[in-house]
Amino acid sequence: MHDGGVERLADNLDPAQQVRLLTGADTWRTHPEPDVGLREMVFSDGPAGVRGPGWDERHTSALLPSPTALGALWDEDRVGRLGALLGEEARRKGVDVLLAPTLNLHRSPLAGRHFECFSEDPLLAGRTGAALIRGVQSRGVAATAKHYVANDSETQRLTLDVRLGERVLRELYLAPFEAAVQAGVWLVMSAYNKVNGTTMSESSLLAEPLKGEWGFDGVVVSDWGGVRSTVASAVAAQDLAMPGPGGTWGESLVGAVRSGRVPADAVADKVRRLLRLAARVGALTPTDPAPTPTPTTDTIAALTTPALTAPASAASGTVGEAVATAGVSTAGVARAGVAAAGPATAGPATAGPATAGPATAGVARAGVATSGPVTAAPATAGVATAGPATAGPATTGVATAGPVNAGPVNAGPATRGPASAGPGPVVPGPGGVGPVRVGGTGEGVTAVTTAPVSGDAVRRELREAAAASFVLLENRGVLPLAGDALSRVAVIGVHADDPRLQGGGSSEVFPQRAVSPLEGLRDALPPHVRVVHEPGPASEGSGGQAALGARHARDPESGAPGVRLRVLDAAGAVLYSAHQPSGRVLEPALPPGARTVELAAVLHPDTTGPWILGLGGFGALRLAVDGTTVLSGEFPPRTEDPAVIHVRPPQQTARVPLTAGRPVHVVAGRELAPGTGRATVLTAAPPVPDPAEALAAATAAARAADAVIVVVGTTEGGESEGFDRVSLRLPAPQDELVAEIARANPRTVVVVNSGAPVELPWREAAGAVLLTWFPGQEAGHALADVLLGAAEPGGRLPTTWPATLDDAPVRTTHPTRGRLPYEEGLHIGHRAWLRAAADGSTAAAPAYWFGHGLGYTTWEFERIGAPAPAPGGYEVPVTLRNTGTRGGREVVQLHLSRPDSAVERPVRWLAGWAAARAEPGERVTVYVRIPARALQHWSPRAAGWRTEPGRFAVLAGRTAGDLPLRGAIEV
Repeated sequence: MHDGGVERLADNLDPAQQVRLLTGADTWRTHPEPDVGLREMVFSDGPAGVRGPGWDERHTSALLPSPTALGALWDEDRVGRLGALLGEEARRKGVDVLLAPTLNLHRSPLAGRHFECFSEDPLLAGRTGAALIRGVQSRGVAATAKHYVANDSETQRLTLDVRLGERVLRELYLAPFEAAVQAGVWLVMSAYNKVNGTTMSESSLLAEPLKGEWGFDGVVVSDWGGVRSTVASAVAAQDLAMPGPGGTWGESLVGAVRSGRVPADAVADKVRRLLRLAARVGALTPTDPAPTPTPTTDTIAALTTPALTAPASAASGTVGEAVATAGVSTAGVARAGVAAAGPATAGPATAGPATAGPATAGVARAGVATSGPVTAAPATAGVATAGPATAGPATTGVATAGPVNAGPVNAGPATRGPASAGPGPVVPGPGGVGPVRVGGTGEGVTAVTTAPVSGDAVRRELREAAAASFVLLENRGVLPLAGDALSRVAVIGVHADDPRLQGGGSSEVFPQRAVSPLEGLRDALPPHVRVVHEPGPASEGSGGQAALGARHARDPESGAPGVRLRVLDAAGAVLYSAHQPSGRVLEPALPPGARTVELAAVLHPDTTGPWILGLGGFGALRLAVDGTTVLSGEFPPRTEDPAVIHVRPPQQTARVPLTAGRPVHVVAGRELAPGTGRATVLTAAPPVPDPAEALAAATAAARAADAVIVVVGTTEGGESEGFDRVSLRLPAPQDELVAEIARANPRTVVVVNSGAPVELPWREAAGAVLLTWFPGQEAGHALADVLLGAAEPGGRLPTTWPATLDDAPVRTTHPTRGRLPYEEGLHIGHRAWLRAAADGSTAAAPAYWFGHGLGYTTWEFERIGAPAPAPGGYEVPVTLRNTGTRGGREVVQLHLSRPDSAVERPVRWLAGWAAARAEPGERVTVYVRIPARALQHWSPRAAGWRTEPGRFAVLAGRTAGDLPLRGAIEV
């Protein structure tokens, strides 16, 4: 729908109707409005996976590597494909808006949400985020650039006031969001924090530069609960307050409009933006798509991978899921259709990326069975045309149509957003869980279920992405391992069998599967190789964290592995009862009259000794074992932070002596009360083995092995939304474990499983050190690929790693009297290290520079050519040669420097990069684009960008600390 149509629809609504649309209907949905053909829109968290409408093990998701791992790829094409995968899953789960990506910066390594951000560098963060946005939105799902702006740490995040200068704001913290707008992002999320005294939901920064200078035409959604005023936020450019239905707008905003305190035009503009978003995601009945800003820089020409879905058989009782895809444009996608009872076929996309024009025909929708085949005519010049759908009786969301036959797509340049095929009605999903909707942007007929995207193609994509993100920090000739030459491999560490696949907080999902390092190595090594696992000593902070699950618990009613969830009324009558795979219940269904959430299980201990039983949640808690109360009391929230209340409430624990082989009945209850959330978590931790004995067993296994893999990492209490870290040390006694193992066997590979920098005091003693981040569901297979040489570790650090916390340039994440001054200005990350070295204030170098990462071959940087003018900037040729013995990939960085500048600048700063691939002995030349903005600085006096005349040095190399080639640009 064009802007004129959106404006007419908005004008058809009275003020009360308009205001109603601007607050959520509930936690994850917006209000529908039948008068203008608007259905509800569904939101979901999802930086590394799409949660969808449910949040427990019954509703699993494809789990990607963490965003920091995506930053380590330095590969926009791959990030775009992963974004498309997220978009596919969102569509299948009935999600219209994905609350990702996070575009805040790695200002300090202590930031609790470090793992959820891409980089310390605004250019790398912006380009990576833009690629993900384009991928997600290519599937007709809205991406959300968050958290606007300067939400770079968690301590007091709801109220802290970040103080920084205009130039620092423009050149660092706003820059990734500007890139997102240039990429055509459909939503921006305002942050909780204040900037220079004003909370972001009321900030003038929402109007300028976001909506004015940059031309953002999408929706500004609040962080959940972030709108705390009526008039101030409404007069500002805040558009949508989530969640609902309560809040500070509603009737208060209607009254403010009628009294003239809030202009009616301001509200109408918000509604127009919301309707424009609805048109883009297919939530408006009109099928004419809203215009989308054409990205202006760094666009992906096309994502040529097929849709990441597999055909569903007609016998399965579900709508088929094979999408006929014509390719992905920079601003949308044209699709020929989706099979209703079998696979769809599509002709090839030609003449560039597919474009999405308006759909000109009817749509078969959920709950409507078609009586014959639906045929899609060829889509030419970006206009997808579908044949009419013949509707038969509705059969619970199951379409019984014949196959869709998709003609070829002849695509010209993309100029508009995706075609909207209509919203499709919502009907109950299987078993009453979640929505099933057919329709949506440019998708023809699309099945929506609660299932994750899966199959070999998806697993391969996630496996390859994880391996490509792994950063080889050290290698003393140990890697890659020759599997055929091994006879015994020792795998050491708790993380080897129970890795951290993702960070904590709202980004968490329940993965569709979790491949551990131990499982991956056992699968990959030849049958003659004996793999021995020793967990070693338990780490601090790991006890009592795991939800009671299938390993130790049985449902007392069904006997199935897991627990029983019951919701009781005030009299103790059961209103709702269901089996749960584990004791972690975050969003249980609450029927009217619900008063108590109860979790019950038969616990089967396999170890004799004191077990730690825990109950997480707020309010009145009670935990009983065989009828005896072991824990009770009132535990009110001491914070308003939603991540703590709704995702990771603190645990209250009790030590209970248990005997192996003797089951006990465990019942946990939590009374519901306003402000305490719904999260209820029942945990159990077995007795901890004697640390000295566990260390001795691990050391003995290492001595007897041909190679040792030690897996260490952070714990669930270490990296999460809602708090910042206070140390970079690995939880004890992991450093001691690594030191002992490295002394016992020099062929020790240390695998570091963390989402953010940690201290590695033993790094020079290890045979190799491999950083795997939070690698997602295919962790173990990807690790085996890299360790055994089937894949090269392709990652390059997106942030600089200090040797110790004391070396880190920025260690301030805790406000003083509510304020957090960014006193370092422009100098964060590698910029700060370079300034310190130039000033002579420190002789220390970081442990690993920004961009560091070894491969399985070596490279020589030979020559930098003269910069040549190119559209939007310059292009610089760099020649390098593969001097190793196998093919590989290297990232070429270009930095700029201006030592004689009349304005303050970093010593040097990243201006562009490109990846080179070459076989042994091969010489290649890559052409690195430098945008004109890289040579500019923000002038507060002139209120604009300025280019200082003169000579800029151009330096090329592989890391911020290793730039051997030098050229110049004269401006």
